[in-house]
Amino acid sequence: MPHVVVEYSANLEPAIDIAALVREVHGAVLASGVFELGAVRTRAERRDVFVIADGDPDNGFVHVDLRIAPGRDAVTRKRVAQGVLDAVATATREVFARSGLGISVELREIDNTAALRLNNLHERMTAKGLGKRAAP
Repeated sequence: MPHVVVEYSANLEPAIDIAALVREVHGAVLASGVFELGAVRTRAERRDVFVIADGDPDNGFVHVDLRIAPGRDAVTRKRVAQGVLDAVATATREVFARSGLGISVELREIDNTAALRLNNLHERMTAKGLGKRAAP
């Protein structure tokens, strides 16, 4: 873990490089130093149907949903979320300056009762010489 989903309004695509935004968010999660390199999975979900505030079609949003395994204290969770918010704010500052834009980040712990996982990413990162932890 974590699973990171960058949800965004489709009207942002002309103004923001979404792939670059995803890389920035991924980098912020890794830079926190909290998660193993092979555990971080980041992706984007475009939303074509949305109404924001007064319905102005220029209004947009970016919401980042981080789902992590349980066990980190509140201070650590807040630090990770703030780092991601800062990365999104930096990546979207030009759009933010000229149009309505809502940015939000939510970090939630996964209930491990029925959360099943199978991956070989940790071993592959080690084999590539990248180790378990990302550089802070």
